[in-house]
Amino acid sequence: MQYIDINCDMGESFGAWSMGEDEAVLYAISSANVACGFHAGDPRVMDRTVARAKALGVGVGAHPAFPDLVGFGRRNMALSREEAITDVLYQIGALSAFCRRHGVTLDHVKPHGQLNNLAMQDAGLAEAIVEAVAGYDPHLILVSYGGELARAAAERGLMIAREVYADRAYHENGMLVSRKVTGSVIHDPEEVVRRAVKMVVEGAIDTVEGSVLRVEPDTICVHGDTPGAAVLAKRLREALEAAGVAVRPLREVMAHRASGD
Repeated sequence: MQYIDINCDMGESFGAWSMGEDEAVLYAISSANVACGFHAGDPRVMDRTVARAKALGVGVGAHPAFPDLVGFGRRNMALSREEAITDVLYQIGALSAFCRRHGVTLDHVKPHGQLNNLAMQDAGLAEAIVEAVAGYDPHLILVSYGGELARAAAERGLMIAREVYADRAYHENGMLVSRKVTGSVIHDPEEVVRRAVKMVVEGAIDTVEGSVLRVEPDTICVHGDTPGAAVLAKRLREALEAAGVAVRPLREVMAHRASGD
């Protein structure tokens, strides 16, 4: 049997501003990447998101970002090595406090937005992120879609969960197509589900160049801020299970991978 985790970026509301369909999405996913206050989220939202994830048996991970509330963490920022390490460490620690309050194990770390994208190519930034994760807890799983971030994590001995995106277009080199490009985000639910099942079952992604990118995913991402995210996540889970794929929290998926099951 194949195993896959469905992760979703969430907890991105802030104060009186509400974003996403977190409550409904949580019923369909197996892992939640919780915003830690730098690009979105606040202490109350973090607390509620962790509590609901626990109640529904959903794994919890930290979703650290650039300090960029206005740009939602999607703008380039030039951080020093010290700033990158301490900013990521600060965010992991903040979410961990809420996990401790609710008796939840913090399973993973997934960098958000442009922090994640730049770490694909910037070795120094990637190594700083890895330093923060390993410095907090070397048993945390680092979620990555490749590049320098995966390389740095492997060199440090961190467990790496290989991620694919259900609703994003890919280049043949494995990079995501920039959100500035029309068609970079796929909105047709049927197409998203079709691509996602192909990624997991066949290990293949159709790229914008017309080639096929080979992948071996451990986790597949849906975006909580996508319109209709709850319905999409539900349909995706149903399609994967219909294809004989077991949807499980990330820690369980990685355990199956380590055992060769």
